[in-house]
Amino acid sequence: MKSANPYLFIDGCKEAIAFYQDALGGEVQNVQLADGIESFKGHEGKYLHAELHLGDSVIHFSDVFGKVTKGDHVSVTLECESEEEIRRAYEALKSGGQASLELQKTFWGALHANVTDKYGVKWLLNYQMPKS
Repeated sequence: MKSANPYLFIDGCKEAIAFYQDALGGEVQNVQLADGIESFKGHEGKYLHAELHLGDSVIHFSDVFGKVTKGDHVSVTLECESEEEIRRAYEALKSGGQASLELQKTFWGALHANVTDKYGVKWLLNYQMPKS
């Protein structure tokens, strides 16, 4: 496993990242806006993804798209090192739980899935596939 990091879903993500950067330091990287992505039409200016790098740690951020209930603002993102590893983790975490996004190839060149395990913990699994 490459890493396990928190993923925060916050309304007003841009302002939240600025707040956390001011409070904690670090560097904002990998900002991706919803702009120009057909499935996110009407959400222009919102953050699909951004990262605050703090030393060797990363806090991932996204705006909220849809309804989020109390307790759903934090997930754990797993960056996997291989396709085999993500498939194993996906099947293990999904056992007794539920996938809200099945393991699939994404527009950003990764295998990705969203799973809530049998304990109610939300996981975002990601494996960035090599460029061919």
